[in-house]
Amino acid sequence: MPESAALYCHQLYEKYGFEFQIKKSRQTKLGDYRFDPVSKKNIITINNDLNPYGFLITYLHEVAHLITHNQFKSSVKPHGIEWKNHFKILAAPVLNNLVFPDLLLRKLAAYLKSPKASSCSDPQLYAVLKQYDAPDDTLLLKDLKAGDVFEFKDNTFTYLELRRTRVLCQQHQDDRKYLITKIASVKKIDT
Repeated sequence: MPESAALYCHQLYEKYGFEFQIKKSRQTKLGDYRFDPVSKKNIITINNDLNPYGFLITYLHEVAHLITHNQFKSSVKPHGIEWKNHFKILAAPVLNNLVFPDLLLRKLAAYLKSPKASSCSDPQLYAVLKQYDAPDDTLLLKDLKAGDVFEFKDNTFTYLELRRTRVLCQQHQDDRKYLITKIASVKKIDT
C-alpha cells in the first residue's frame, strides 16, 4: 500500500483485531472478508498482485465489511447502504494527494459517492488503477478494435463489437459469442 497510508491501516488492524492474510491472485475477487463462527475470528484476505493503490482500496473495502458485520451481523445486504457508509468513512482519511496521485484521487472520490461491490465495477476507476500495475503484456479489452484477436482466461476470441459496458466477442474454440467486460485485461494476438 502507499507508505503514507500504512500507519492508518495498521491502526484499523489494531482497532478491529482481524486476521489478515495475503493470498495468491484470484480471478473472481481482489479480496474478501469473512467471519469464522468456529474460531470467532474476523478474517480479511487480499490478493498479492494488486498495485499499492488497489491494495489500499481493497483493504478499506474489506474492513468496511468487517465493521458492517460487527454492527448488523447478516441482517443487511453485503454491499448495501450500511457498508457504503462505512467504506466512505474509512476512506475519508486517505482521500488526499499525500496518498493518491491526482487523477486517481479524483476517480476514487467520484466512485466513493456510491461505491459498488468492486472497484473493478467502475470502468473509469479501474482503468486508472491499472496504470499503476506492474508492466506486463496485457491491455484493456476496450483498447482493441473490431476484428482484433485476443487471449482471455486461456481462450482465444475475436472482438466483434462494443456494447455499452461490454464487448461482444466470438470464442474460437466453439464459435460461441460472449459478452466480456470492456475493462477485462487481455493479451492481443497479432495475426
